[in-house]
Amino acid sequence: MAGVVNRSFVGDDGQVPDSKTTTNGTAPVASDTTVDTTSTGSGEREKWDNGVEFLLSCIAMSVGLGNVWKFPSTAFRNGGGAFVIPYMIVLLVVGRPVYYLEMVMGQFSSRGSVKVYDVSPVMRGIGVGQMIAMSIVISYYAATIAVAIRYFAASFSGDLPWATCDPSWTDVNCINSSDIMTKSSITNSTLPVKTSAELYYTRAVTGEDYLVGDEIGLPEWKLSLCLLFIWVCMTFMLIKGIKGSGKVSYFLALFPYVVMLFFAIYAFTLEGAMDGLLYFIKPDWNQLLNPTVWKEAVSQCFFSLSICFGGVIAYSSFNNFSNNIYRDAMIISWLDTFTSLLSGAIVFAIIGHLGFITDETDYTKVIYPGSGLTFITYPDAIAKFEHVPNLFAVLFFFMLFVLGIGSNTGIITSVVTAIRDEFPQLQNWKVVITISVIGFSTGFLFITPASSRLIDYVDYYGVTYVTLTLAVAELFCFCWMYGVDRICRDIEFMLSIRTSILWRTCWKFITPTVLLIILIVTFISGGKPKGFADVYHVLGWFIYALAVLPLPLWGMYVVAKQPKGSIWQKIMSASQPLPEWGPENLALKKKYDDYIDDIQHAGSRNVIQRFFTGRERSYSVNV
Repeated sequence: MAGVVNRSFVGDDGQVPDSKTTTNGTAPVASDTTVDTTSTGSGEREKWDNGVEFLLSCIAMSVGLGNVWKFPSTAFRNGGGAFVIPYMIVLLVVGRPVYYLEMVMGQFSSRGSVKVYDVSPVMRGIGVGQMIAMSIVISYYAATIAVAIRYFAASFSGDLPWATCDPSWTDVNCINSSDIMTKSSITNSTLPVKTSAELYYTRAVTGEDYLVGDEIGLPEWKLSLCLLFIWVCMTFMLIKGIKGSGKVSYFLALFPYVVMLFFAIYAFTLEGAMDGLLYFIKPDWNQLLNPTVWKEAVSQCFFSLSICFGGVIAYSSFNNFSNNIYRDAMIISWLDTFTSLLSGAIVFAIIGHLGFITDETDYTKVIYPGSGLTFITYPDAIAKFEHVPNLFAVLFFFMLFVLGIGSNTGIITSVVTAIRDEFPQLQNWKVVITISVIGFSTGFLFITPASSRLIDYVDYYGVTYVTLTLAVAELFCFCWMYGVDRICRDIEFMLSIRTSILWRTCWKFITPTVLLIILIVTFISGGKPKGFADVYHVLGWFIYALAVLPLPLWGMYVVAKQPKGSIWQKIMSASQPLPEWGPENLALKKKYDDYIDDIQHAGSRNVIQRFFTGRERSYSVNV
């Protein structure tokens, strides 16, 4: 989707070699001036130690619970194969273009998710709103990891505690999850039939079964300790900035794949697994016309890739200026897709196996979507494993812990970066500890017995709606107000990559249009979380307004601060990039300004060809 153009090459000694062949076979002309982007001016932000740390950190952030937990659940809820096709299409026309765009804007400007809107100050409220949405995700994401830690600790018991029924569960017909039961063995029961894995989750872990009406209940003390442990771990990882989190990324990014491949080999060999896989890949073509399926595909794409949350912009802002983010964006986006599909295949293989051993062809009766998929269906399946079920349980829940930590670390980093961009005098450790204390305190709400309903509620109003709304605004700001031509020009200056017509078309037309349509459909279709009184839905819209209102309010403030002129003139002025917009390095910023001047004075793109062939002034960058 991109082509490489000529550029001067700089050796390790900072000098330009006499001759070197470029991608298209031409020899570049030595530049008259070389800019060393490794030298920094005062106040320049820290950088990743190497490109591998950045790549692995992005993988750890993007490949997380959204792939292993949310994707299989969403796919099952929307018809298996009927969801996979829209998901793949959305990834191509929305996910990858937005991911690459956010990487470009972050690396080019070395700014976080709020200050990046120096590109158009009137739109800075987008970054503020995204910070609010990220703060909500941070709280319930950490709580979900806490439940995984609770199961991880329980997996070291002699016998898995959810494998057999507790003697006190006499009000239901409890079936040991470790037993292989069929429908014929439970049809005569006059009591509700539930597995020990389900009852363990709803009674021993969350206490959800003991709620009455709209009660929320109190947090369980073991989950509270697990939540504290999670926040202590993340605090120690983040307190030294990206230097600390970058080192841990090697393990956070690679370990989950070892476990998933291990599970895949086992799951694909189970009896009935092929039936589940067939359900996963065989589409119901009628469902492709269902707008809800497409809405879910966009939501899943955002969640799994972590786009339009600010994390991608924040991580790429710590890159060296000429890091090859086109390559990184392609690797990460395709790897994220592969991980989602692999996770889905594993889950549906297990579902097929559960359907086989229970003689049940209606898979809706053997799986619990949402959090139940992770903490009921998976444990129920593991309890039935004939060989070392405890080992499988330990590996699985430790994998969830690693995935959750990696993703949540990236989200927190984006919030820390945004705060420190605005208040550089604040020390990193103070910001991290403050966020940790607030996140730990609010996390108690999501380890109560009503946690499943509350997560669905805040995710619906405070994340899904907010993210879609601000994503449309973000694409409008970057691709229309700043302009696709300017973005492509900046990419050429930064990476020597000439952007193809496909990327340009996606950024300017296809991606914004798809997001706008999905946003409208989402508002029209509704689909409010169930189990809440009307007053709670009013509160939900208040949460949405709290995250979205910074956009118009900040815009009005910036317009009002402009020098005298008509309203239209003030709006136009507030929409233009600030004078300091551009590369962070001062010497490179001067080269960029000269480069822009040449383009403006030439009045055509011929100067770009001269720029890269070195016929006139050459602007080589020491990479």
